[in-house]
Amino acid sequence: MGLPLFSRLSALAALGLAVLALPVASAAQQPAGAPGTVKSNHGAWSIVCDQPAGASTDQCALMQNVIAEDRPEVGLSVVVLKTADRKAKILRVLAPLGVLLPNGLGLNVDGKDIGRAYFVRCFSDGCYAEVVLEDELLKTFRSGATATFIVFQSPEEGIGIPVDLKGFGEGYDALP
Repeated sequence: MGLPLFSRLSALAALGLAVLALPVASAAQQPAGAPGTVKSNHGAWSIVCDQPAGASTDQCALMQNVIAEDRPEVGLSVVVLKTADRKAKILRVLAPLGVLLPNGLGLNVDGKDIGRAYFVRCFSDGCYAEVVLEDELLKTFRSGATATFIVFQSPEEGIGIPVDLKGFGEGYDALP
């Protein structure tokens, strides 16, 4: 289990974040009647807000959905959010069911290997990898052009899914 992490893993259950309920669709892909409202768009990223049951305020996240160009059945939702206490920033990636969990989720930014994160939990909509978004990774995302997330369907077969970082910094700064 010696996979390097993007940064420290964050315990999904301990954080009790309601953002799992947020839709994982960008403004262009948001289905009618889906919970959440697109508040703004920033390049390839959208800020989507929803008021979770029992909460007094909206929970917002910066998100982007992508699909592998050569594998239309393999898509990711990339979500960045700030915890309610504003003490932590979280990067959460939803990968489809069927990915090989022990290999984790790989990340490259502009061709530079950043590392891997473990999947923390699977639900009916897919499996989640989640890390605390440390300042160094935040800087890398702000200055980068393309992040490539890598999921594995077998130990030898990694599928790289490019995520456009255009607008990431602006969207992150606008995130309430």
